[in-house]
Amino acid sequence: MKVAVTGAAGFVGTNLVNLLVEQGNEVVAIDRAQPENETRAQVTWLNVNILEEQQLEAAFQGVDVVYHLVAMITLAHHDELAWRINTEGVRNVAEAALAAGVRRMVHCSSIHSFDQYACGGNIDENSPRSTDDDLPVYDRSKFAGEQELRAVIDKGLDAVVCNPTAVYGPVDKAPLSRINGILRDAARGRVPAFVEGGFDFVDVRDVAEGLVLAGEKGRTGENYLITGQFLPMVQVCRIAARLNGRRGPLFAVPLKVLSAIVPIAEPICKIFNSDVITKASVGALESSPLVDGSKAQAELGYTPRDTDSTIRDLISHFVTSGQLQR
Repeated sequence: MKVAVTGAAGFVGTNLVNLLVEQGNEVVAIDRAQPENETRAQVTWLNVNILEEQQLEAAFQGVDVVYHLVAMITLAHHDELAWRINTEGVRNVAEAALAAGVRRMVHCSSIHSFDQYACGGNIDENSPRSTDDDLPVYDRSKFAGEQELRAVIDKGLDAVVCNPTAVYGPVDKAPLSRINGILRDAARGRVPAFVEGGFDFVDVRDVAEGLVLAGEKGRTGENYLITGQFLPMVQVCRIAARLNGRRGPLFAVPLKVLSAIVPIAEPICKIFNSDVITKASVGALESSPLVDGSKAQAELGYTPRDTDSTIRDLISHFVTSGQLQR
């Protein structure tokens, strides 16, 4: 089968392309940044701008399934480029897929398209969506992107939406994803403390598997939450440290302490072009919702692996790729 992956050089994209090649597919890998060491005959790399629909339509000729992964992740409240990529980009990919006669499109959205602050501590596919203007631009744009897709589904496109939770695990390369970067620091013994709060963590390889399963079995127009296991962030850091023979965080800092310094710390972070401490980053830890992945498990046959296995594989990946010393 011939498939196309947008954002193929990214974290999720790299793992999805690997899986698709292993399954015997011919892959059209679309990304503005392309790896220099690609030698697989099954993979053809194209430099295509997702804001240019005609380029996309040409790239999708003869393709059976399109996996759309391109997104701009930010914790900022406003970002015009992120809004365009996460909304207009989705629409362009969907319109191009329809025009090219693609059989199915799988859109990789995010748990952030659900309003984690209005969900009452639990999220499933029927939970409130991210429409509030007070939410970060990433949250609002991910839901808006899904709405753009649904408008093209109404025109006849067969498409399905996946919403992964907090993605981590191997393989990853510099610059590391946010969570993987924290876990590498923890494995080095450089995280003596962390704040309270946690996430539903999902292995990036499970996300790739979930996307493929959605392409095969998902119902048109449906959302599927791609989940892993909920754990406090401090506990995940301790596991990473222990597996590398280091001491992990000794304690968790109460979130109210971090919340108190956000008004001072956020403007300072902006000066250094950082979004580490923002209202959004603290809010994500404060909400810490439990995410129900039973729909994907029941309808797609999706089964996530356990946290210890993922972190063990991640530490091994860091070592073998030269990103960490035992």
